[in-house]
Amino acid sequence: MQIYLASTSPARLATLRAAGVEPVVIPSNVDEPAAVAAAGNPKPVELVQLLARLKAEAITTRADAAHLDGFILGADSAFELDGILYGKPHTPDIARERWSLQRGRTGTLHTGHWLIDHRGGSLGAATGTVASARVTFADDLSDAELDAYIATREPLHVAGAFTIDSLGAAFITAVDGDPHTVVGLSLSALRTLLRGYGVQWHELWA
Repeated sequence: MQIYLASTSPARLATLRAAGVEPVVIPSNVDEPAAVAAAGNPKPVELVQLLARLKAEAITTRADAAHLDGFILGADSAFELDGILYGKPHTPDIARERWSLQRGRTGTLHTGHWLIDHRGGSLGAATGTVASARVTFADDLSDAELDAYIATREPLHVAGAFTIDSLGAAFITAVDGDPHTVVGLSLSALRTLLRGYGVQWHELWA
């Protein structure tokens, strides 16, 4: 059973591979800022679900979509703190500002999933879900540690300016929820979606 991953996230790819699934990566090229602007002011869970859906649906419009035989998976993540949703900071200054707010505190990482049945090369049913996990950050994170972390540029390109599966892991003291949600793809949520189509998880193993 083939999974087509509508994401270029190395973390999502690594998560699936570690779980025995070898997806085909197809960039969705969705204009996320434009999609967010068009959505107005959606709730955090609505926003990540919207972007996950748009990413997956973008793959179905490709000229070679008829050759895709399996399931198309879109995913998107964002971090919520004090009711405000944060995506990728992109610049060191913004990353430092984010960490000044979240150091020693707890926020929620939301990951939206959208799964489209494209078995046989035909567009079928689609369904989605959002998984959320609460993340607590170390309260003794020094400025030197933070400067060194930002200098790696890793936090510039991830939702919330942190990772749990790489250099930022040491600065996280607790996760309440599926840890894979924080990485950007909840394996348990994906398994549940697939079961809705009568697909057993082990059928995805490479």
